[in-house]
Amino acid sequence: PDALNPLTEAIQLSIAPVFLLTGVAGMLNAIGTRLARVIDRERVLEDRLINATADTEPRFHRFQRELETLGTRKKIINAATALMVVCAVLIGMTVVELFYSTGMQGRLQLSQWVPTTFLAGFVCFIASCVLYLAEILVASQMIGLIKKRH
Repeated sequence: PDALNPLTEAIQLSIAPVFLLTGVAGMLNAIGTRLARVIDRERVLEDRLINATADTEPRFHRFQRELETLGTRKKIINAATALMVVCAVLIGMTVVELFYSTGMQGRLQLSQWVPTTFLAGFVCFIASCVLYLAEILVASQMIGLIKKRH
């Protein structure tokens, strides 16, 4: 029973980071969906502009500006995705560290890296969420500009 105690404690400590990984997976899904929509819209606009000129397509310049905005959105989404993946790796490392923290002496010995990887993962999560918000604001601003011109 004494040898089971540190293992039980390590499992209990690793539950919080595992829940965070669930949130990360949800955010990656949401970010991925936004990226897919941006790419789909980009393809539609490129198809419309492939043989068009300002003389043949009255919305030519608007479509070009929208393509530029979509490029900006893609960059933001890619950065948010990268940060979220780094977050997942760091949180995963935290869980592994917590499991390996049960020392040979039969007691829990937390590594100095546990708080570092956990906090770094959380910082990446927050930064990714901020970029997610920035991408939404860029998209909303573009929609507002399109509506003003009609």
